[in-house]
Amino acid sequence: MKRNFLLLALVASSVFSLLENPAFAQPKQAAAKAAAGEKFPADPEVKIGKLANGLTYYIRRNVEPRNRAVLYMALKAGSLMETDAQQGLAHFTEHMAFNGTKDFPKNELINYLQKAGVKFGADLNAYTGFDQTVYQLPIPTDSAALFKNAFKILANWAGHINMENTDIDEERGIIVEEERQRGKNAQSRMQKEALPVILYGSRYAERIPIGKLDIIQNFKHEEIKQFYKDWYRPNLQSVIAVGDFDVAAVEAMIKENFSGLKNPANAKPHQTYGLPDNKEPVVKIITDKEFPYNVALATIRHHAKPTRTTADYKSGMIVGMINSMIGARILELKQKGTAPFVEGQLSYGPWQGGMIDGLNALTVVAVTKDAQELGKGLAGVMAEAYRMAQFGFTASELEVAKKNTEAANEKAYREKDKIPSASFVQAYLKNFMSGSPIISPDVRYNLTKKFLDEITLEDVNKTAKKMLSEENVTVLVQAPEKDKDKIPASAQLLESLRGAGKGLTAYVDNTVNKPLLEKKPTPGKVTGTEKIEGIGVTKLTLSNGVTVYLKPTDFKNDQILFSSFRPGGTSLVDDKDYMATNYAGNIPGDGIGEFENSQLRKMLAGTTAAASSYLGDLYEGYSGSASPKDLETALQLVYAYATNPRKDPVVFKRNMEDFKVYLQNADDAPDNVFGDTITAVLSSNSLRERKPTLAELDQVNLDRSLEFYKSRFADASGQTFVFVGNFDVAQITPLLETYLGGLPSTNSGSKYVDRGIRPQTGNITRIVKKGIEDKAQVKLFFYGTYEFAPATNLQLSALSDILEFKVLERLREKESGVYSPNVGIGYDKEPYANYNLTISFSCASANVDKLVNATLDEIEKIKKEGATAVDVEKFKAESKRAMEVSLRENSFWLNYLTGKFKTNEDPLSILKQNERLEKVTPESVKETASKYLSNASYFKAVLVPEK
Repeated sequence: MKRNFLLLALVASSVFSLLENPAFAQPKQAAAKAAAGEKFPADPEVKIGKLANGLTYYIRRNVEPRNRAVLYMALKAGSLMETDAQQGLAHFTEHMAFNGTKDFPKNELINYLQKAGVKFGADLNAYTGFDQTVYQLPIPTDSAALFKNAFKILANWAGHINMENTDIDEERGIIVEEERQRGKNAQSRMQKEALPVILYGSRYAERIPIGKLDIIQNFKHEEIKQFYKDWYRPNLQSVIAVGDFDVAAVEAMIKENFSGLKNPANAKPHQTYGLPDNKEPVVKIITDKEFPYNVALATIRHHAKPTRTTADYKSGMIVGMINSMIGARILELKQKGTAPFVEGQLSYGPWQGGMIDGLNALTVVAVTKDAQELGKGLAGVMAEAYRMAQFGFTASELEVAKKNTEAANEKAYREKDKIPSASFVQAYLKNFMSGSPIISPDVRYNLTKKFLDEITLEDVNKTAKKMLSEENVTVLVQAPEKDKDKIPASAQLLESLRGAGKGLTAYVDNTVNKPLLEKKPTPGKVTGTEKIEGIGVTKLTLSNGVTVYLKPTDFKNDQILFSSFRPGGTSLVDDKDYMATNYAGNIPGDGIGEFENSQLRKMLAGTTAAASSYLGDLYEGYSGSASPKDLETALQLVYAYATNPRKDPVVFKRNMEDFKVYLQNADDAPDNVFGDTITAVLSSNSLRERKPTLAELDQVNLDRSLEFYKSRFADASGQTFVFVGNFDVAQITPLLETYLGGLPSTNSGSKYVDRGIRPQTGNITRIVKKGIEDKAQVKLFFYGTYEFAPATNLQLSALSDILEFKVLERLREKESGVYSPNVGIGYDKEPYANYNLTISFSCASANVDKLVNATLDEIEKIKKEGATAVDVEKFKAESKRAMEVSLRENSFWLNYLTGKFKTNEDPLSILKQNERLEKVTPESVKETASKYLSNASYFKAVLVPEK
């Protein structure tokens, strides 16, 4: 069945999180010992300097990706610095940076960068937090003029934003629409109730970055200009530059562009803020009629010092291993089928994802099947925290954690010359904002090796005990409004937490000491070899009918990716049997043979090997990855999934129960109802595409699902594998002969069956009335059949991207009616050739018709007038720049080659991409729009509130 199981991240991550987690987090008590550690040696590869005006800069040469740099302008100021009259203006200021500066008036900045191949939103972007504002500019370095202007752009943001009154007023509506797009749903309403509780007594509670809408709509122009004057000052700013460039030249450009910036004469003091302790536990129960889950989240907050010394680093490693081990216990408990929760999470780290420096927390999350079970679910997860504290971990658990840490450390070190520039930028940003240490790859590698040898089970168990506390406890419950009378009272929830440690026994490890395969398979042989010149691919044909395509690369030192496909999949199941066999795709997730998933993870400890099988609609196959040294293990997994699938009635029963929980309340959420409505139209309500009913779920049968799974993987003939990464063809061929050539084969032949799933045709409208706030979602679909060809597909992509330029200009910049509209194109060759252009946006309910008409008007303009030369130039530049990066990525080649071989297309097509790109013209876009949008089926789907 298609896995729509509860995603814990939807409801159980932080209630409100803006910052990335620091690398390590330490319990308060452990932090006292950190003073004995040494400071980290400076990384000689990064140049750190400070201008006379106080601006800090970081510069590092790094050639991944080639001919690219990542530039940041960071500011130690965010919403916490706003006055009462300025709430929301830190974020508003960030918007104004893209609406005109001294050297780039109006929208010239975005236009200039787009014509250079920098994509707005995906590349060029910015964000505002409580205590920081960060501008991001990934830029090509092979154009000296463009690269030089990039620093002028950063300096313009730092001190020369225009702030024209008319531009400010036009931006108000866009900010309102951003709040509407990101919010006005159950999660945002519950957030608004939760934040004053979890942030009680702090300035954070009064300075949420999006601000207050009445202020956004009505503030005086001088307020935002004053905020910019007060806080955008060089002694609070940093420029970070990492990329393929000359360090001395970049330093000179920073000095040239930023030395003239001045600090205000009477600068406002830069303050930091904290969060008061709460001696007594705080409980907040929040319900919402559109929220479909039952979630309890408890945090035990601790004060903590940041990582500053090598001893702190060691403490952080211990915490990381504790999180790994306790996470494995939670997963194991769930797989046993006895857990009193649907999903559970237990971890220690920065409180609320690092929202406030100096605070860590033990976070306990339980998602339960109904509101009545919230107390039991919370206690079930909390019991594992008490078990950890009372009995500690076992030596075998620590061994697994150490092996995995060592494997990750070795892999990172082997890739140290392939680290992407963006990773270094994030490290330097954290150093500027909070003083986090800059640790070189060599130092990190050696420290990790050293401390892995030193850390003992006693060290780990002592640290685990200190994670529990009686103070700074907060419990937050989120549940459907219809179940509010079933939710345990606050006192009961607290008692569930406190009583969870009673009557526990020590954890017993279920590690098994057996090999993954009892014996190696009988190898097959290579019966044919071909070379595909031009793209460096070798084709091997194996004696059992398996085909293997191999593309060695040097893009990564320690990575091999692979995938495979064979026609068939679930298309071979008749509709009458579809539900009964619908669990077949879940079989790989239940383990292998006699090994439960938890045992499998322990067996694989210390390796980077990962692999699994899959059953899709039209194909079945395998996918995986590994370091070169672990490729054999990954291939053993492939063989095991083919020949020894696991039947686990306990996991099956639990998974079905979990899915029923999802189905019971799924229709409470407007997005779910809207999505189901769209699926019904685009699949003509196919049984295979829509979600099952509760009654249909009862038809799912484990034995029949396993039988179908086995039937699909009993014959490997027709499987086509693609391998991409750092390997030598001759060296890995014996492994391929053994594990892929040894797969069972009956040469039965296999083709998928076209089950006739097609969208409804014509002019279709669906208005879904669901929801309680003024937020409409609009999706417009244009689709039809066509002749699938790379040249046509590129023209359709051009139409899609250029239409997005126009829709953004019209709906956002001119109408101020949306925040982030999206236009996308999809095309498939199988089971029939079809295309689907989709336009989507959110807006006020009253503006739906106006904005839909404006969108259709832009389409008509392109059909009649074609694209502008400037828009075509932007599309070509963005496409070329994106392809330059993609061609150096293993994942791109894996997906590209798999797609070409699956649909029997020419794999050399990529060599003609620039040739096809040159054929995109204003006239070709006009012709494409006329041909594929005039005769397409048109489906308008709109979600509006009930009243």
